[in-house]
Amino acid sequence: MNGEKQILLTFGDNKLLSLLFGEEDKNLARIEEKLGVSASSRGNTVALAGDESNVKIAKMVLEAIYAKLEKNQSVGMADIDAAIRMAGAGKNGQDFKKDVIIKTQRKQIFPYSPHQADYMKALMHRELTFASGPAGTGKTYLAVAAAVAMFLEKKVDRIILSRPAVEAGEKLGFLPGDLKEKVDPYLRPLYDALYDMMPSDRVNKCLELGEIEIAPLAFMRGRTLSHAFIILDEAQNATTTQMKMFLTRLGEGSRMSVSGDLSQTDLPGSQKSGLRDAIQKLKGIAGIEFVRFEHTDIVRHELTVKIVEAYEKHDRQEKREGKGRKTGDSREN
Repeated sequence: MNGEKQILLTFGDNKLLSLLFGEEDKNLARIEEKLGVSASSRGNTVALAGDESNVKIAKMVLEAIYAKLEKNQSVGMADIDAAIRMAGAGKNGQDFKKDVIIKTQRKQIFPYSPHQADYMKALMHRELTFASGPAGTGKTYLAVAAAVAMFLEKKVDRIILSRPAVEAGEKLGFLPGDLKEKVDPYLRPLYDALYDMMPSDRVNKCLELGEIEIAPLAFMRGRTLSHAFIILDEAQNATTTQMKMFLTRLGEGSRMSVSGDLSQTDLPGSQKSGLRDAIQKLKGIAGIEFVRFEHTDIVRHELTVKIVEAYEKHDRQEKREGKGRKTGDSREN
């Protein structure tokens, strides 16, 4: 059991204090809410009091945020929450972000959770990375960021974005328009991420030149993809056959990212997800990294976390009740 602790922090640049504390001390209030400590400001000092371990985390959070402000980096509520997650995992926010960063034309991307940091490292250094977990954890966004960074550094010649379209069977013929018009609505998150990383005219030019390619999963068959960064998004909706086909497209000098949310599989009936199947079969193979995100890694609105937790709780309860009914039925028989 940790004891109570009180510490006093002093910050040198008075011009940064309003940004550090937040409007009406809202950043300090957030730290109090998340960590259960007392955080009060006076002048250029902050007094922290409460459980010893949480006071230590609060100190790391404030120091990490102050370090960002010294570098003229913007700070929002998401950064406060990210710093709390990092510090709670035993990571100093300032030092940690020196090791993990993805640079694109429009922005620099830092990890907002320890799992994001692991994922970013894997994307930049492993030939094949699998990421699974709930929506809002940055699986797609960070994969696109890594692809853009490697493309700009000329480590790959092109970026290939793929996704199961419409449904696992990919019946694109029933939709109006040409292939691009059929597929675009299902690849919108990938486009949004691209435009966030690169100027729109550069993205459009790369699309015209084929340096960035959008390809539905069904159209990947028979290809060998060399010197490319290949992303398969929403991979939970790939069949086991499609997944094997996709993974064996990996060619010389290429990187591949496969991500999805196993709780959101749209495959019909009892058909097994290709993502789940691949994770089970490929564990332990050198050169492949697996990252599992949790609801605590969600970096969207705080309410999103509560929604995911509620659904997960309900799903667990249904599974327990289902097992109980099966057990009861077997006893009766």
